[in-house]
Amino acid sequence: MWRRLNSLRGRLTVLLAVAGMAGALVYVGVTQWPLPQLLQWARAELALSIRSPMQLGIYGGLLASAIVLLPLAFWLSGRVMAPVSRLLRALEGAVASYRDGDFSFSIAVDRGDELGALIRMHNALGHTLREQRQHLVQRELLLDTVVQNTPVALVLTDAAGRVAYANIASRHLFNEGRSLHGLDFAELLATAPEALRQAVESGEDALLSLEMDGGEETFHLSQRAFRLQGRPHRLHLFRRMTRELSRQEVATWKRVIRVISHELNNSLAPISSLAHSGAELARRGDVERLPGVFATIGERARHLHGFITGYASFAKLPAPQPAAIAWAPFLDALAQHCRYRLATPIPARPGRFDAAQIEQVLINLIKNAHESGSAGDEVTLSLLETGRELRIEVADRGPGMSETVLAQALLPFYSTKRSGTGLGLALAREIAEAHGGRVLLANREGGGLRVSLLLPQAPTRQPVAGIPAMH
Repeated sequence: MWRRLNSLRGRLTVLLAVAGMAGALVYVGVTQWPLPQLLQWARAELALSIRSPMQLGIYGGLLASAIVLLPLAFWLSGRVMAPVSRLLRALEGAVASYRDGDFSFSIAVDRGDELGALIRMHNALGHTLREQRQHLVQRELLLDTVVQNTPVALVLTDAAGRVAYANIASRHLFNEGRSLHGLDFAELLATAPEALRQAVESGEDALLSLEMDGGEETFHLSQRAFRLQGRPHRLHLFRRMTRELSRQEVATWKRVIRVISHELNNSLAPISSLAHSGAELARRGDVERLPGVFATIGERARHLHGFITGYASFAKLPAPQPAAIAWAPFLDALAQHCRYRLATPIPARPGRFDAAQIEQVLINLIKNAHESGSAGDEVTLSLLETGRELRIEVADRGPGMSETVLAQALLPFYSTKRSGTGLGLALAREIAEAHGGRVLLANREGGGLRVSLLLPQAPTRQPVAGIPAMH
């Protein structure tokens, strides 16, 4: 019973009952007693001509009651509504604090009704928000510490191309350790190496090598676009791969030794066994079976010779002999070995490179594109002249490469194919670098891989050479 009376509804009921009784008492006091008697005494004793409210009728009584009740009502309403008004002002201040990110606001509670329950729920909400805010700040601090101290250079740019966030590694990479915040990223790239600028402008992931601090540094570039607080941003990650590649090269050579040892054992073991069997047959005079033994030995020897020759050819790649190459006969000869779709017009100027080596590179790249699962008409060849560089691109619509494979694909003997030798892309890189150029790998938007062969094109007056036939 007390809980019901202590609720807002119970208090309002009591207040209305008291207000009704107060109104009735005021009406009785004005019309019946004691106001009429006081007015009668004033007329008799003081000779005042004051009319009684009842002489004005019932409406006069009501009017006199209202004149008395209105000030009383205002005073009582102020007393009753004072706690509610204070609570509403406190809630208004709490909401303003929450809007400004301050969750330390709490309200003292000394009520047992619904308003008290609301205050306690509000205080509990503030406590929860404070804890969540504290945990969020701690996580942000941890994340910022990790990001700032990671060796991967991180640059976040806004829609205008200005740097919104950059870690320590990116400051050393682009601005000699100074802050990058607010700077135009395009202006920073203008002073960076050309290969780095072109890789960023391409908008795709890429693996590239740069001359830095008197040596060659290999970087893996990852770029992603997303919306932050409703606004477009772009994240650039520059990961130094030089040490990782060195470790991978050591692992690669170990793998090469294992592969060669495996192949040698697979061939030498049967050769040794057959040689022993042949000697035994010769000792017993069973010469009819000797030709088969010798033929098997010869076949295993030829297989071993072909295996060793294929691997040795990579290590004994001859120096390129660049010459001016007419595009029409070069493309016609290439089309005899592989299928592709030319995606760009043929350049007006002839190319300058070692035709035999570049043709072999393109045959391998186009073959890889077809083996990726791409549709045949989606395997394209593009020829682009960019300043003093020739850009030859082979693109497909296969599954592309993961970041791990992108970082290792150019290493010798690295292959994701069960029967692959791992020499195709490594040979392309070796030939491109021998020409003074480079190879870039990048996943395409919409799926697929793009392999770019960049070759320097110095002016030349040499006559245009044809393409030697390949058999």
